[in-house]
Amino acid sequence: MYTIKAHAKVNIFLKITGYKEGYHTLLSRFMRVEDLYDTITFVPCECDTFTIEGCDNIPLESNTIYKAYKALNDYTGDLDILNFFYRHKVVVTKHIPSQAGLGGGSSDAAAFMRLVKEVCNLMLTTEELAKIGSTIGADLPFFIYNYPSANVSGFGEIVEPFEEAPLKLELFTPNIGCDTTVVYKTFKKHLLDNIALCSFLGWDKLDSKTLLEMIADPIILNDLYAASLIAYPQLKQLAKEGWFFSGSGSTFFKIKP
Repeated sequence: MYTIKAHAKVNIFLKITGYKEGYHTLLSRFMRVEDLYDTITFVPCECDTFTIEGCDNIPLESNTIYKAYKALNDYTGDLDILNFFYRHKVVVTKHIPSQAGLGGGSSDAAAFMRLVKEVCNLMLTTEELAKIGSTIGADLPFFIYNYPSANVSGFGEIVEPFEEAPLKLELFTPNIGCDTTVVYKTFKKHLLDNIALCSFLGWDKLDSKTLLEMIADPIILNDLYAASLIAYPQLKQLAKEGWFFSGSGSTFFKIKP
């Protein structure tokens, strides 16, 4: 049996920098949440086909772990992967809420890829693994590099580690799911023309604690927050003073006192 943790993340800040080739570009500080994670376990089992347990509400073809499995197979052509999953099933123990801006699905897929690389002795660099991951989702490269904190830019494929003390974070996820695609479409329709690149110059050089204390306004820190409030107006009633917004939502976070 083989097990790996798939940590959640928060976005300390997230600024949209443009739109090209049908996708938004961004600059963001991602921070790993040390005390919130799913676990991915490969359990011995005679399987006729690739088998995932613990994600019952997600169709197999839509599951990010299955997409990662397919992408690894397509890229490597390594029969060891196919043979391994005839003899093991994937068991996911979920703790990260979905549609919450915490990257749960992406983290699960990235952790799966890292564990497959290890158990199947794949001759892939971390950079190659991140490149494969980027075809599945924009957050995957951050989770594949597995840095505690990083500046992420471009379409999500540029990941630069940021050295800083880890923050102890308190999270609040309301009983509302925010669909990432809906939030980005809302941003494009209502807010894309308002981006001002000069407004966040130098943010990537500041540590996360300083940024949160200095800016203090979740609307300014996270461009997607305003879009989420338009798409999901009920979020406004749930927002609390002193809390920040992660990704496309719906999770709020703050530094623990």
